[in-house]
Amino acid sequence: MTAALRTLERADLPFVHGLFNDPEVMRYWFVEPTYSLAAMEDRYNQRLHDETERRFVIDDAGRRCGIVELVNIDVRHRNCEFQIIVAPDSQGNGYAGAATRSVLHYAFAILNMHKVYLLVDNANAAAIHVYEKAGFVSEGVLREEYFADGAYQDVTRMAIFQRDFLAD
Repeated sequence: MTAALRTLERADLPFVHGLFNDPEVMRYWFVEPTYSLAAMEDRYNQRLHDETERRFVIDDAGRRCGIVELVNIDVRHRNCEFQIIVAPDSQGNGYAGAATRSVLHYAFAILNMHKVYLLVDNANAAAIHVYEKAGFVSEGVLREEYFADGAYQDVTRMAIFQRDFLAD
């Protein structure tokens, strides 16, 4: 696997549109899979100069394999939220772990974040495994936090500190 992260560009929006309209993918993001391409383009234009987020494409020799994001970047408290989607046809190839480590390096070594956190559906055992392997630790369970698939879902908040990631 030779995947790398690169900045999300306007040309990537049809790929992201496909991900965001896949019910199985969006189930773990706790949102409805009903995004129009026009709305995504509008949102992209609004966010072009937004310093509170960084969005990357997981790219393997020109093939888009997913997206990884740092959002809610807070420069005062030096923390942000991590989000990732690996395209269904690219899962099981190590992209999630590699992209997670790459974006954590960016968050801690470039942005100088103190802490990166995430929310994960407790039913998503594969994601939890990837996050733990990257060094994330559970901070607690948020009971019945999101409504998806006709029921309220428990999620775990996980986090990793700069000192722990850079010590490895």
